[in-house]
Amino acid sequence: MSAEMDALVANATQKLEALEAALYGLKQVRGRFRTEDGAVSAEVDSDGALVALTLSESVTTLPPAEVGQLIIWACKQAAEDAGGQRSKVVATLNESFVPGAEGAVGTVGGGPDSA
Repeated sequence: MSAEMDALVANATQKLEALEAALYGLKQVRGRFRTEDGAVSAEVDSDGALVALTLSESVTTLPPAEVGQLIIWACKQAAEDAGGQRSKVVATLNESFVPGAEGAVGTVGGGPDSA
C-alpha cells in the first residue's frame, strides 16, 4: 500500500475508535444526586431517563406535595450531572475529529470552506 493509503486507513481507524469510545462512554454516564438530608436519591442515564430512585423513611413525615417536589428536584439535579458528563464525552469525540490540533476543541465536520 502507498503511504497515502496507509495514512487514510490509519485516520479512518482512529475515527472509528473514537466513535466506539464515545458510544461506550455514553453508556457509562450516570447522573446522581442525593438531597443533603438523604431523603431522596435519584440516578439517571445518559438520556436523562430515571434508572433509580430511593426514598428514605423520613419522607413519610413530609406532605406528599413536598415529597413530590423533592423527587422532581433530585431528578433535575441528577439529569444536570448526567448532561455534564455527556458533554465531556462528546467534547472528547469532537477533539478527535479536529485534524492536526492536539487538545483543541472543535466540532465534527469540515470548516466553512470544505466541500
